[in-house]
Amino acid sequence: MSIAERIGNLASGVVERLILEEVKKSPPPRHLAIITDGNRRFARSAGLDDNSGHVLGKGKLEEVLEWSREVGIKIVTVYAFSTENFKRSNEEVAFLMDLIESSLRGLLDDPRIFENKIRVKIIGDWSKLPEKLVKTAREVERKTARFKNFRLNLAVSYGGRAEIIDAIKKIALEVKAGKIAPSEITEERFRSYLYDNTMPDPDLIIRTSGEERISNFLLWQSAYSELYFSDLNWPELKKIDFLRAILAYQGRKRTFGS
Repeated sequence: MSIAERIGNLASGVVERLILEEVKKSPPPRHLAIITDGNRRFARSAGLDDNSGHVLGKGKLEEVLEWSREVGIKIVTVYAFSTENFKRSNEEVAFLMDLIESSLRGLLDDPRIFENKIRVKIIGDWSKLPEKLVKTAREVERKTARFKNFRLNLAVSYGGRAEIIDAIKKIALEVKAGKIAPSEITEERFRSYLYDNTMPDPDLIIRTSGEERISNFLLWQSAYSELYFSDLNWPELKKIDFLRAILAYQGRKRTFGS
């Protein structure tokens, strides 16, 4: 490493510590949602195959979860695999399903999950997932269900529109059966039919890769979420970039339409 690179890294470290100090002066978002976009783009730009990008993305998520806990965030929801992602090649889908399953299985042996009392939930349409993945997801949810210090939600086989339609179908069946009247359908009751009715709305949604849209992610829950877009591909995100996103959120005045 050249002297110039060493000086650059030192300066970056100083700025990172200063931003972290500023972030800790104000309340962080309680619930952070992340659209982890750009794994394939990063891999291709680096001369790697697409699957290598996904593996690097998994590693980056582990870092971001540590950063989130450090600044006091209590809930992180990650868009791990969308309903649209099933349109990709059979080979890539199979690789991603295996990667997600092995990652979940790895959580069962990760001491950080149990030491930090992290609850893990998987939200989405489980009917489209491989049986092996469903089995592992159930085991992870069961073994972490009692934990309350931190919560990690993985949106797998998830689509915001599908979630809303599934909720409408459940409500329609109950109205047809006479269990509830149409006049009893409120926002609060509707929320109870979503994939996870215990999850508060995200305060902040971060999306990487330069795309500025939420791509069918938490459509009902994101009505008043703050949005932050980064030009970096997901594997490129550094701690200083993450802290800048949190600091930007803290500098905004949330009015919730009032």
